[in-house]
Amino acid sequence: MDKKYEALFTPWKIGNVEIKNRIVMCPMGGTSLFGWFELTGCHFDKEAAKLFLERAKNNVGLIIPGIAPLRDTFWGKWLWQNPKMFEDLRDFMDEIHKTGAKLFIQLTAGMGRSWAITELVAPLHKNKLTRAIVKPIIDTSHELASPSAQPSRWAHDIICPEMTVEQIHEIIEAFAKTAKLCKEAGVDGVEVHAVHEGYLLDQFSIEFFNKRTDEYGGSFENRYRFATEVVKAIKESCGKDYPVSLRYSVESKMKGFCEGAMPGEEYTEVGRCMEESEKAAKYLQDAGYDMLNADNGTYDSWYWAHPPMYMPQNCNLEDVAHIKKFVDIPVVCAGRMEPDVGAEAVADGKIDGVGVARQFLTDPEWVTKLIEDRIEDIKPCICCHAGCFNFSSSKGHANTQDLTDTMGLARCALNPETMQSKKYYVEPARKKKSIAVIGGGIGGMEAAILLAKRGHSVTLYEKTGELGGVFVAAAAPSFKEKDRDLIAWYKREITKYPIEVKLNTEITDVKTLSADEIIVATGAVAKRIPVKGAESAIEACDFLLGKKEVGERVTIVGGGLTGCEIAYELYLRGKKPTIVEMQDDLVVTKGVCLANTSFLRDFFKTNKVPVHLETALCEVNGGNVVVRDKEGKTFEIEGDSVIMSVGYNPAPIAKKSGHVHLIGDAATVGNLRSVIWGAWKIAMKL
Repeated sequence: MDKKYEALFTPWKIGNVEIKNRIVMCPMGGTSLFGWFELTGCHFDKEAAKLFLERAKNNVGLIIPGIAPLRDTFWGKWLWQNPKMFEDLRDFMDEIHKTGAKLFIQLTAGMGRSWAITELVAPLHKNKLTRAIVKPIIDTSHELASPSAQPSRWAHDIICPEMTVEQIHEIIEAFAKTAKLCKEAGVDGVEVHAVHEGYLLDQFSIEFFNKRTDEYGGSFENRYRFATEVVKAIKESCGKDYPVSLRYSVESKMKGFCEGAMPGEEYTEVGRCMEESEKAAKYLQDAGYDMLNADNGTYDSWYWAHPPMYMPQNCNLEDVAHIKKFVDIPVVCAGRMEPDVGAEAVADGKIDGVGVARQFLTDPEWVTKLIEDRIEDIKPCICCHAGCFNFSSSKGHANTQDLTDTMGLARCALNPETMQSKKYYVEPARKKKSIAVIGGGIGGMEAAILLAKRGHSVTLYEKTGELGGVFVAAAAPSFKEKDRDLIAWYKREITKYPIEVKLNTEITDVKTLSADEIIVATGAVAKRIPVKGAESAIEACDFLLGKKEVGERVTIVGGGLTGCEIAYELYLRGKKPTIVEMQDDLVVTKGVCLANTSFLRDFFKTNKVPVHLETALCEVNGGNVVVRDKEGKTFEIEGDSVIMSVGYNPAPIAKKSGHVHLIGDAATVGNLRSVIWGAWKIAMKL
């Protein structure tokens, strides 16, 4: 192991519990050992248990599973009312401890206004009759209950009800009872969720959300009363030596309702500022918390707690390191933490543990590979949130994520086996075949690797001299370093298998191939808008690949994800981008996480990037465009260059037939998740 990582592999203590190294697998929604959002109610989740045991065997120090709601989302049963679940947990803890890892269970008071109410559920809540009818199944008023009446983060036309004192006391009691059962099951500690990310306890602590006039609102002590009474109740039930961690946001990074602050921006904090955080951290420690598992942000500035690729690496380290100066308990920092930077911070005493989450979904063996000096073998998380947390929202819409996704968080766009081991798995082929894969993009490479693992003879054809396909263009922006790492990973990985790779070989007719099976992964082609002068505009991929240069003022036609990322990159380069989009918001596509889209929307707003919504392109004239707004008014936007980013159409070189299979964008234009998962669905069957 490289010496620069040595500090990560030193022991430390949380209370009296010793952790073998400084790497903490942070909690992620969907990885609860007590199930997640299932209609069947609370149960011991064997899929999550499998996930954690595999990571424990691969040298993680401390595991904190995703939130376990104290009260089940469906049917309203309390966790502590299910003793069988804790019996299963006891057996699981025996297996975890055999690996040398430790595990804390994270228990949540709830989400309040941050509950990601879906487009399906929102209408049921708005109508008093339907709300009453569905209450025995899902009590939306309980799920949305907040410190004070206020709009939902996800559905602004829904006013969340004020939580009663009786409800608060019920939750405090449930924390104590559930923690006691966790302790009896051999769990090493519990984590309280959370004075963090704008969840319920955080809403109580922040004056912007908490307008109560009783003992749980008003003064600093009253606002933090809920969180302090929780830890005191747990300690009374479990003993003062039983470790209790707190998920904690140092600063809220909020400028207002649904408006976050950019990294490095000067702004007025309306949530928890650093001055209050210095006081709060010490206050919470003195109340009994044994560790702060820390980062920044709320759901209004979600990109701090769930940083997409646009956020700087190690984005929360400076703030978390600062807050450590005010406490005597261990402090963990999370948020795009890099192992070398984390190790240095631990060695310098700035933090005690390095929190990592989604990298564990992408590559369960990444810590082992780090120890074994196999850094290049680590499959990188690209911070896309496409599989793990694709709660999406745009103007006028609540969480538009599909229900199947809501019920299946913590999956991974790049690793289909994560939390889906019964659906996606590698097994030897019953009959070994010769298989041709046409197209060396991500989908083609993924299919080729899986087919080779299964024992097939694989030949991969790529018409250019480089593997990567359209993802080479997607990875081109300066902030896509992890995407470029992923392409490099695929290029290395494919050499580990007996795959014949034929570059600079274009296949135009599948009948020329003698393979038993043929997979077509030839991607898509850019759409064209039938307006005057459109052919003179620069196609998005041509810009990204550096084939076409742009001037100072650039109009991007299309405010989807690609168009917005191009505008962001242009701004970073010192250019002056303008976005023209026909929809009523930017990035309205389902499945793109709100943490990602809200960063882009906030960035353009903060930096005064012109965005013309509900505006149609009429004409391209050199670097200028003529557009028409929703009122029918036509006007000209002057500029030096025009970039078209209006989507793609599948471009398969053959139709699907008995032995010809289409994958990726050649079948249906999607994202990296649909490309990779689709490749597995085909490659598993052959």
